[in-house]
Amino acid sequence: MSGDIGTVDRGLTHVALPVTDIDASIEFYRRYADMDVVHRRRDDETGTTVVWISDRTRPFVVVLIEQAAISHALGGFAHLGVGCPSREEVDRRCDAARREGRDVLGPLDSGYPVGYWAIVPDPDGHNLELSHGQEVGLAVERAAIEASARGVRYPEQERPGPERPGP
Repeated sequence: MSGDIGTVDRGLTHVALPVTDIDASIEFYRRYADMDVVHRRRDDETGTTVVWISDRTRPFVVVLIEQAAISHALGGFAHLGVGCPSREEVDRRCDAARREGRDVLGPLDSGYPVGYWAIVPDPDGHNLELSHGQEVGLAVERAAIEASARGVRYPEQERPGPERPGP
């Protein structure tokens, strides 16, 4: 492990979900969230398989931890959210899920800032939201610009790293 500050994880890096069939979960998130395996290991003591999946758009992963049973699924309003490039892509993924016999809520158009969205549960009942038009990235960027105008600096703005050479 490197001690270089440019490689140290900072901020929110992952969400972990228990799953009963690691391969079925990997396939679900590949198909509906464009995520692929970036790390896989098996704990020799417990026999537990752990997989990190990512859409590679930012340094963030969903950690899938294989277990015999799930006691609490990410259900109700709790969900992982994935932005899709268009309403048609949300529709396409929902249609594919329905053809597979999955329960799909939506798509629904809730207007700004929620946008066009649907919920598709994964093989263990964890909710995945497919959406278009939420503009989360723009809201975060806008908040950073407004904070900067007020003189607020975040740790990310202060650390030297490969993209931000120090003085």
